[in-house]
Amino acid sequence: MNFQQTTLSNGLTLIVETNPSVHSVAAGFFVRSGSRDETPDVSGVSHFLEHMAFKGDDKFSADDINRVFDEIGAKYNASTSEEVTMYYAAVLPEYLERAMELLSSLMQPALRVEDFEMEKNVILEEISMYEDQPSFICYDHIMSTHFAGHPLGQSILGTSASITALTAEQMRNYHRHRYHTGNITLAVAGNCRFEDIVTLAEKYCSRIPKGDAVRALPEVMTQPSVRTVVRDSSVQQHIMQMGLGPKSDNPLRFAAELLSVVVGDDSGSRLFWELVDPGHAESADLGYSEYDGAGAWMSYLACSPEDIAENLARCKQVFDEVNANSINADELEQARNKVASRIVLRGERPMGRLSSLGGNWMYRHEYRSIAADLQTIRSLTLKDIREVLDRFPIAMTTTVGVGPLKELG
Repeated sequence: MNFQQTTLSNGLTLIVETNPSVHSVAAGFFVRSGSRDETPDVSGVSHFLEHMAFKGDDKFSADDINRVFDEIGAKYNASTSEEVTMYYAAVLPEYLERAMELLSSLMQPALRVEDFEMEKNVILEEISMYEDQPSFICYDHIMSTHFAGHPLGQSILGTSASITALTAEQMRNYHRHRYHTGNITLAVAGNCRFEDIVTLAEKYCSRIPKGDAVRALPEVMTQPSVRTVVRDSSVQQHIMQMGLGPKSDNPLRFAAELLSVVVGDDSGSRLFWELVDPGHAESADLGYSEYDGAGAWMSYLACSPEDIAENLARCKQVFDEVNANSINADELEQARNKVASRIVLRGERPMGRLSSLGGNWMYRHEYRSIAADLQTIRSLTLKDIREVLDRFPIAMTTTVGVGPLKELG
């Protein structure tokens, strides 16, 4: 693998990892734009805009985009998070130019009023669909509660009210302010030549306007809080909890990831053996999430409502035990092996490398090879785990419950 980076004539950043030993290539635009960059009056516009990008530009219609992607056998899609909107396609090398042409058209869509009004109904249906999923409701509320008053607390989908009130002109204005070279990185990974990618990027990305990256990064100020959302139709009670974790630029993020695997992986973790394997809960896990200027532990518990109090106590007991006495050498080695396997298996596909390539650049402006990631994971010690626990103990400050219970006990 060989990494190269350049800046195009219009200021767009291009990063490329070439690997002639694979048989596909993946390309993606990473846009530093998500729900945290919105104002309340346009809540949900980033995700809405992701949908609208596939409605076409002056050259390609919506039918054209989907038809041509299918004709070249592309695996293509897009996603929106709190911080990044990603548009990607993985293809055979001979179809890379066609894929690049289509992907670049997504960066400057027509945003026609008639398409906007039609897609608004699709978004409203999507919101209704997710409102029927307790786990999604739980996530939306834990983010808005834990990050209350902070941009990360803003909903990705928005609300039915905010989407209904949104206008096409508001979306166009948001697009002008966010979709420019200061916020967009083009990443390519797989079987390709760097010189060819530069030529294609200059050919198809010249219309992306110049701009400077701007994003507020206020400190997260949390207050202990408990929130319940009563859903009588839910058979289970769903609980999410959050606590302070390392930021995305903190070197302790690697130790935090390993620790979350030991404590809360979906198999073989302490929460699994304490709650899931004995049948106390259907799900019990812990994850670590890194954000731009923030970080968090987040746990998830799903079980019968009558078992919630005991299971929350079991979770806290697991967290308290780890905070006090850390983990042992065998647990650390098992976690290292799990994470190392995930890095390698994901990295064997250009699409997997694309996500890593773009993510590291968006958050830290750095390139990390598979070998570098493996070396970092293998070098972590129990001392590193103790350091992350001392600075960021697994102490949950925010709790949200969705289900039939009015109080969590």
